[in-house]
Amino acid sequence: MFDLTFLGTSASVPSAQRNHPGLLVEAAGHRILVDCGEGTQRQLLRSGAGFRRLDRLLLTHDHLDHVLGIPGLLSTLRLRQAPDLMTVHGGAATLEFVKRMLAGFWGGGKAPIPLQLVPLAEGRIVEANEFNIDCFRVRHRDTDSFGFSFESRKRRHLLPDRLAALGVPDRPMRGELAEGRAVTLADGRVIDSEDVLGPEKGMRKLVVVGDTETIEGLALHIRDADALVIEATFLDRDAATAREYGHLTAAQAASLAAESNVGQLLLTHISGRYLDEEIIAEATKTFPNSRVARDFDRIMV
Repeated sequence: MFDLTFLGTSASVPSAQRNHPGLLVEAAGHRILVDCGEGTQRQLLRSGAGFRRLDRLLLTHDHLDHVLGIPGLLSTLRLRQAPDLMTVHGGAATLEFVKRMLAGFWGGGKAPIPLQLVPLAEGRIVEANEFNIDCFRVRHRDTDSFGFSFESRKRRHLLPDRLAALGVPDRPMRGELAEGRAVTLADGRVIDSEDVLGPEKGMRKLVVVGDTETIEGLALHIRDADALVIEATFLDRDAATAREYGHLTAAQAASLAAESNVGQLLLTHISGRYLDEEIIAEATKTFPNSRVARDFDRIMV
């Protein structure tokens, strides 16, 4: 399960209602920030999410509306004395931009907290106990852009009634069984994990795409996602302008969701030139389960 908090949902020009892009993804005790537009640290506070256990940042690309909040956030984390290490993932060009930006404040190679900058290459970037994160390339003007796919692993949970009936004590034996290993009880009986584990529960898949000039090639990475977060900066009536600036229309995003058998379409990077109702009306013509995300929306996947 993934818990999403939208911290910023505007396009390049923020509004009184929408901050620059930022998305908090929480899963299995991990808290991961995707993009960090100007004002993201205040959005974390306003949302109630705060700064605790915030130790990983995924950057879609290096445009200012997606990265300008990084220096302020790192400064605040230093004052809060947390976390011990911040890992930042981004394309090679994106990380070079971040290095130059930080050097302007603290000098070359310096930052207010310990940083680990990890260049992205297509494929697996995070492998946690209960979920994985993969990245894939996205075309957006001349940037080194990436999208991210979060997938929870199929899990089997212990059956309390079976454990009690067999007399299996608490930890560490139950932990061993949960990991699929047999245990030997004090009376010599051997309990196999298959005797006490329930059926597999299906995985969940979340895909996050930042700015993109085309939907071509994205279906491969998005297919069968439970939720897709993606930009819808323009409406179809302004498709020529969308192509000029390297962005999608709501109609294109909806077409991608329909083609990819997505469960829910969450539209973001919203331009102030349109009403939310206009964006929803265009998207739902093709993909009924569409929603325009607003700042501080919290959605479970």
